[in-house]
Amino acid sequence: MSRQPTIEWQVAGACNYDCSYCIQSPKYRRGRPDAAQLDAALAFFAGLPGLWEIKCSGGEAFAHPLFLGRVVPGLMAETPHHISVLTNLSASRDELARFVSLTRGRLKVLSASLHLEFVSLEDFVEKARWLKGELSPDVRLVVNEVVLPHKLDEAKAAKEAVEAAGLRWFPQLYKVKRGGVGGVAEYPDAEALTALIGASPGPREANVAPSYQGRLCWAGVDYFTVDKDGSVWSCRTAKRHGEGRLGNLYDGSAQRWLHPTPCPYTICPCTVPANRGMIAGIGAATPLEAE
Repeated sequence: MSRQPTIEWQVAGACNYDCSYCIQSPKYRRGRPDAAQLDAALAFFAGLPGLWEIKCSGGEAFAHPLFLGRVVPGLMAETPHHISVLTNLSASRDELARFVSLTRGRLKVLSASLHLEFVSLEDFVEKARWLKGELSPDVRLVVNEVVLPHKLDEAKAAKEAVEAAGLRWFPQLYKVKRGGVGGVAEYPDAEALTALIGASPGPREANVAPSYQGRLCWAGVDYFTVDKDGSVWSCRTAKRHGEGRLGNLYDGSAQRWLHPTPCPYTICPCTVPANRGMIAGIGAATPLEAE
């Protein structure tokens, strides 16, 4: 199993959407790194050994006024790394075309999140299909959608429309917080859910937030997340437990772990670690295929 070292960088806490099912609180969806903080993050990324994937997210990455003016050009000019982005696709076509042009040759994955509370299915699919035509053939465009327990018919219609447009649909089960610990919501119609996502989808087919407890994991070594305030965490679940803090990019205190450790948690809330080869026995040799 080959690993693709990966950083998930929250370049903006701000988001122009306020989805009712967002697991992040409105308080958390605020704030953006300033120019000096962005410079510090870029300098840290530039000093990393090897070739990493820097996955920009938020909030909404394009909501940062310096995303196209400093973040993306800085990643391209000052680091050798691959670039990916998670976006709700609300940026204008001019902005998206500029992003594609700036990242040509280094963009690997463009994850477009479908939020039907703020956009029509027809408009989103048409825009996503246009964007795919702007991308190099080797760039993967994936349409992500949170599958809500009470809206399986809506998700089914979205899946059909996305796939009919020649795009890839990637379902994510709805996550909830119970007593401060993350989990997956209950789905009353298990048969309909199975028909939608399959009986036992792997991390390339769906995000079902499985447990990899006890498996050797390279989170904190070759994978970590960076919050908008510069805090570095070994993974999302560790952060939720107040564990695995690796320091801060902005004050220069961030340090990666030297060795992998067995996963202590009962949930892995995103598929990035699995699909980038961070978890022993999970994934395959070509990790840049989902989310």
